[in-house]
Amino acid sequence: MKIGLISDTHGYLDSEFFHYTKECDEIWHAGDIGNVSLLDKLENFKPLRAVFGNIDSQEIRARTSEIAFISCGGMNIIMTHIAGKPPSYTKKIRKQLLDHKPDILVCGHSHILTVISDKRNKILFLNPGAAGRHGFHKLKTLLRFEIDNRKIFNVEVIEIGPRAQKK
Repeated sequence: MKIGLISDTHGYLDSEFFHYTKECDEIWHAGDIGNVSLLDKLENFKPLRAVFGNIDSQEIRARTSEIAFISCGGMNIIMTHIAGKPPSYTKKIRKQLLDHKPDILVCGHSHILTVISDKRNKILFLNPGAAGRHGFHKLKTLLRFEIDNRKIFNVEVIEIGPRAQKK
């Protein structure tokens, strides 16, 4: 299974995203989608797994969840928008880690691209940074990876381009 992982689009998604994820089997969005039309566009492009973020409307929240529990390629994944960072997770996420013992934790919110092994919790922590134009990040980013046979591999950081619009 080849996954394209984004977060923090805040209602904007560069057309280059579709080029970089055309061979992906699924798209995962870790929250702050921004508007329903972007959610529709993603759903029409590829199978989508998405969670809502703190800026998302009630309409987006009705179509997504706060926490997604994903089983993929023999691995268990928890995806949410706000999780904290290794090893200082939010109280809600600490409970989910204890209850579900995932292999991978995916989140967004910080706009800071992070791929790190959390040895204390025995998980891989993934934050794809931000794919939209809103925020302090300098580059729009996404992660692309494959999961199969209880392994994650071919993890790629993709820089979509500068956050700021060219004038």
